[in-house]
Amino acid sequence: MERVVYQQMAELDDRHWWYRARRRIIADLIRREVSPPANAQILELGCGTGHNLAMLSGFGHVDGLELDEEARELSEKRLGRKIMSSPLPELGEVPNGHYDLIGAFDVIEHIDDDRAALASIATKLKSGGKFVMTVPAHQWMWSAHDVVNHHKRRYSKSGLKALIENSPMSLDRVGYFNSLLFPLAVAERAASKLRGKNDADVRLPPAPVNAAFEKVFEAERYLVGRLPLPPGLSLFAVASAR
Repeated sequence: MERVVYQQMAELDDRHWWYRARRRIIADLIRREVSPPANAQILELGCGTGHNLAMLSGFGHVDGLELDEEARELSEKRLGRKIMSSPLPELGEVPNGHYDLIGAFDVIEHIDDDRAALASIATKLKSGGKFVMTVPAHQWMWSAHDVVNHHKRRYSKSGLKALIENSPMSLDRVGYFNSLLFPLAVAERAASKLRGKNDADVRLPPAPVNAAFEKVFEAERYLVGRLPLPPGLSLFAVASAR
């Protein structure tokens, strides 16, 4: 990702509605779909500025991996220990068969060879270990945001399902989320194109708007993984090591 993306992440990850609500949604998804064992060994791939590490620490012992040096330094301050820096799909620093849970939250879309990435991740899980991932949905939603974030693709639900089914892991569940705000996002994207606006900046909305969006998005935590949601901005998947 470009430098500005990490700077925005560091500035906004504890205040912006998207980061705050998504953490709670992922936590509930892990609680229901993974149920990690006591003292679980957990790895977050592409942990960025470390804004998910405290949440994941509630489920066990957490390791992180991040390629960007400045983001990695901030993650290390938040976690209190070293963050790994091996790229996907090699993951040279990551021990084989070690983890009960590996998370990749908006990471796999950055990788050229996503099939090789999932094959490598599978080798790092214990037998029966779980992999939880989120990715952006709908290639037709491609925008300057994807360009600045160095995305290689956005995913369809069928494409994400096929990716996992053709990996060494077995698919447990796949579905959309960030669905309640999806119509608003589509309308905003269309209006921006009509205005010729192609702005990739992420800004903190006014406080009342930020709070309202957070409440609407967070409401999905009670539905994700329980009921199939209609198309949304993002997809999640849970897979198991064989």
